[in-house]
Amino acid sequence: MHQILEFSIIGLASGSVYVLAALGFVIIFKSSSVFNFALGEMMMIAAYLCFATTVQMQLGWQAGVLVAVVGSVLIALAVERTMLQPLLGKPVIVLVMVTLGVGSIMRGLAGLVWGPDIVQLPDFLPRAPVFIGDVLIPGRLAWGSLVVGLIAGAFMAYYHFSRAGLAIRATSSDQVTAESMGINIRQIFSLTWAITGVLVAASGIILGALNGITPTLGLVALNVLAVVMLSGLTSVGGVVVAGLFIGWVETMVGAYLGAAWQNFVPYLVVLLVMTVKPTGLFGERRIERI
Repeated sequence: MHQILEFSIIGLASGSVYVLAALGFVIIFKSSSVFNFALGEMMMIAAYLCFATTVQMQLGWQAGVLVAVVGSVLIALAVERTMLQPLLGKPVIVLVMVTLGVGSIMRGLAGLVWGPDIVQLPDFLPRAPVFIGDVLIPGRLAWGSLVVGLIAGAFMAYYHFSRAGLAIRATSSDQVTAESMGINIRQIFSLTWAITGVLVAASGIILGALNGITPTLGLVALNVLAVVMLSGLTSVGGVVVAGLFIGWVETMVGAYLGAAWQNFVPYLVVLLVMTVKPTGLFGERRIERI
């Protein structure tokens, strides 16, 4: 029981890292119906920006975090303004292919600039293990999950209680009605991409601090996609539950069945859930009249 409890807590902490990126995916989809498949590469670029500032330029981790967040927001806005806004109203597959292309370009550029080898961020997360009773949690994972929790909590408060959050929710519910009420839809689209830039930057930095950085860091977006599909594409609160659950499943499967099972069992769980509930655990069932 002690071992199960320890693995469970580590799994929940690991899953929390998926939550921030999944929140960014969901708010973009809710507001503009865009599947952002460049999400993982945005995380990777933000992590590399932090590395370049802290390690290569020796400016300290605080400057590295700031540069990574600002750079991630600017990249997100550039993608949204120059590539996606002109394509609004086009078939969904067109927008999907654009984000896939953007992700491929980012991955290629990262390989050219920083090379294929793994690089490490400085230890700005404490390494000393954290104990909950007799349960040991690796220090960086514990503190990383705490940072994720604080950022996710701040986002949820902003989303539910601010005027901008109300505008985002109104746009997500009905774009035509929101625009008739005086909400600038294009500004809301840009705002959601900017928020996503902040969320994926934080997620990328924490992942980079835990596991190191390579141009393939963006592949973690596949796990994020599993979280999004399990929660339902439109559920902000459900993402938190689904992220923690996927992290728990990955850790438990890896601990008791091995790494080979760890890579696909979470997706098998998602597939089984969606065969019973296609909208995901918390997704909305929408009816469109033609």
